[in-house]
Amino acid sequence: MTTESPRAPGNGELQVHTEDLWKIYRMGDSIVKACRGLSLQIKSGEFVCLMGPSGSGKSTLLHLMGGLDRPTKGEIYIEGTQLSQLSESQLSLLRHTTVGFIFQSFNLIQLLTAVENVELPLVFEDTDSKEVRRRAVELLTRVGLAHRLDHQPTRLSGGEQQRVSIARSLVGRPRLLLADEPTANLDKKTGLEIVALLKNLNEEFGVTLVVATHDPEVATFAGRVIQMEDGVVISDGPPTAMAAH
Repeated sequence: MTTESPRAPGNGELQVHTEDLWKIYRMGDSIVKACRGLSLQIKSGEFVCLMGPSGSGKSTLLHLMGGLDRPTKGEIYIEGTQLSQLSESQLSLLRHTTVGFIFQSFNLIQLLTAVENVELPLVFEDTDSKEVRRRAVELLTRVGLAHRLDHQPTRLSGGEQQRVSIARSLVGRPRLLLADEPTANLDKKTGLEIVALLKNLNEEFGVTLVVATHDPEVATFAGRVIQMEDGVVISDGPPTAMAAH
């Protein structure tokens, strides 16, 4: 018999919902409060930027949203599912089926080609291998890498590697895409091209996109910017409001 995951009442179109979210670390003799009582809501299909300097808590919040880490206190709901009530295997399944991740360090397997890296999340699924290859090729084509299918990461530029990472994050057809400083290891021009690509994918596929960044130019692509400092939200609104803040 299966038990349904607890669902937050009345979430409707909410993709992410946090209530009084805390994350406290102990580093030696010091206590670090990376997130302090965060309560926020992100609607399905939004493009949200988490802005703030290093140590503001934005990456911690992103990892909590994606179920990569568990909060010290408080609740997180993804599409109404209460993450604190999930076992590790259930949490892993949610990450696999609902959430896609993009990291600043690309995290590609060096011995695999671009298309094989994109296929990787589906390798252990009961999905026909031809369908997996079709999806991978389609996504690599969509991110502008149809001519790089058989290239290993060492033969790709940083921007091309990040495009492979983006294609890989989408191959499982997630509804929530989380990107942690996706432009940090890229030059400015390439970084802005990557953000423009993410925005297009957000609009084309309707995937909810949350990007953590310290770059104000990246934030201008978003529909909403959540400014963080010392683990709390200090402002929340459109990019134009952030400029005035």
